[in-house]
Amino acid sequence: MTATAERVAGALRWLERRGTRRTRDQMLKQFGIVAPKSYGVPVGTIQQLAKELGRDHALALALWDTGWYEARMLAAFVDEPARVSATQMDRWARDFDNWGICDTACFHLFDRTPLAWRKVAPWSRHREEFVKRAAFALVAGLALHDKAATDTQFLRVLPLIEEAAADERNFVRKGVSWGLRVLGRRNPALNAAAVDVARRLAGRTEPAARAVGKEALRELTSPKVRAALAKRARTLRGGGQ
Repeated sequence: MTATAERVAGALRWLERRGTRRTRDQMLKQFGIVAPKSYGVPVGTIQQLAKELGRDHALALALWDTGWYEARMLAAFVDEPARVSATQMDRWARDFDNWGICDTACFHLFDRTPLAWRKVAPWSRHREEFVKRAAFALVAGLALHDKAATDTQFLRVLPLIEEAAADERNFVRKGVSWGLRVLGRRNPALNAAAVDVARRLAGRTEPAARAVGKEALRELTSPKVRAALAKRARTLRGGGQ
């Protein structure tokens, strides 16, 4: 047995010992996570193991290939973003079978790779529900984590959001809404652009598009978000408190 295989076997044993039926039931009934191969381990516990294991690309690939929900979550936490390939991203995305795996891979790994921006457009038009959701989970992750990204990069995403907003599938609709709302909280200029999109969506005839638009409008025009954006603008201008 190779060193990586031994680490995988040890990780699976560790996860199995900490799994419970109660957590499995909660994943399904409370969070809508369908995972046929699951031990029932909370995310926080999985992250504890990830810290112990450290970053390891080969381990991440092997963990993913086990098919276990918790092992795939763990893979997203231990992989090395700089070593993730475009082929790996597409292969893992095709394996997404619930929003938990999709969002964790996108928000904790893929959005930190040099390839993240290249996947948004093609995934946003993909026919598979969770691959399409992944496009907008990436947008949310990039809006929060990619400090070097320009407004222009995010403005190019807005037409993709408008195009996908009419998709009636629940997890796509929620992903589109998430991406638009986080993008619109990045700075005042993007907030204004996102609010314009949200207004157009709120006036559309398709129920899903209207729902996305109304939800985004409520959040992006709220006093809380406006105050946070104003504070951020003052900080950028050097105004301090």
